[in-house]
Amino acid sequence: MKITNILEKYKTTLSFEVFPPKTSDKYESVEHATAEIAKMRPDFMSVTYGAGGGTSKFTVDIAKNLKNNCGVTPLAHLTCVSSDRDTVRARLDDLEAAGIENILALRGDIPANAPSRDEWHYTHANELMQEISARGKFCIGGACYPEGHPESKNLDEDIENLKLKLDAGCSFLTTQMFFDNYNFYRFMEKARASGIYVPIIAGIMPITNAKSIRRSCELSGTEMPRKFLNIAGRYGDDPESMIEAGIVYAEAQIIDLFANGIKHVHVYTMNKPEVAARIRQDLAHIIPIHE
Repeated sequence: MKITNILEKYKTTLSFEVFPPKTSDKYESVEHATAEIAKMRPDFMSVTYGAGGGTSKFTVDIAKNLKNNCGVTPLAHLTCVSSDRDTVRARLDDLEAAGIENILALRGDIPANAPSRDEWHYTHANELMQEISARGKFCIGGACYPEGHPESKNLDEDIENLKLKLDAGCSFLTTQMFFDNYNFYRFMEKARASGIYVPIIAGIMPITNAKSIRRSCELSGTEMPRKFLNIAGRYGDDPESMIEAGIVYAEAQIIDLFANGIKHVHVYTMNKPEVAARIRQDLAHIIPIHE
């Protein structure tokens, strides 16, 4: 099923993100973890794709397994930074052959060894979306940043750039992780006022390891609220307490989102079935499981 149909069909949705292994020797354990997360019966699951396509085969394989053996609709990521058109078209052929209908089209993080921009075949995600849209077979999603893309001058400029994605065939958006719902509500207000009416899925990451906080925020340009920094400072040296605190904080965000009329939430699970299971169980009365 296409993601847009899922979002239209259900009043609320809960979906999970997983990532493929970097090397083949880790594939079996990752496939097992993603299958365990699929048992939580999310409305769909996204599968990430390394910049430059380093895990592209694993992305297709994990997505195919979710579809064929786990009964979960997959959303396969596809990045284009430093990839040539032949490589991207080959990946699209693979996804089509696997029966994958949904793609989250991204530029991707720029690798340290990436060629200069004037050598890139794709400079922005909307150019990749045009390539995908020309096939007429895929439901295309895109990324958005509640606090503005790190490379944009400000949030208003970033929102204007989002319109290029919609013009290129993007039919829904998923946000980068955020930890202060106020920033998301401000973004939503500006996006809707500027004429962006496609579904926007809120991306939530439960931080269960205090050491990962700084790195996560540096990559995404995400602001970490003082109240969460206080939690990390208090429980960061106690792994079990930090896991509990991180999950509770994420659940409080999700509850607030739904209380304020947000309908769709995507959880970045970091391939941790226990985190997905806990959130699904705790929020079962707020976000029902759909048959």
